[in-house]
Amino acid sequence: MQHFHRTHLSSEEALDLADKFFPTLGLVPGPKSPRARTYSGALGTVTISARPEGGHYTFIEAVTDQTGESRLDRNVKRFFVRVHREADPAHRLAAAY
Repeated sequence: MQHFHRTHLSSEEALDLADKFFPTLGLVPGPKSPRARTYSGALGTVTISARPEGGHYTFIEAVTDQTGESRLDRNVKRFFVRVHREADPAHRLAAAY
């Protein structure tokens, strides 16, 4: 599946967060490039890429080798929440009923 998120963080900051987040899930880092990371393990494989977009935004794309709503996909969404909190610590997420 493909997931994406736009943030005010730089691509380097977003990839640093990925380097801290995904190994805690038991995923092993693979090849690194300046704008992408790959992690793989028992949950599957995820590739995170971050690139500047539209001036002050960074476009983060996550591609997993899973279909449907897998545990890896849910953890990618958790990673995006962490990115959002890092970009805006004062923002409180609330359920919209």
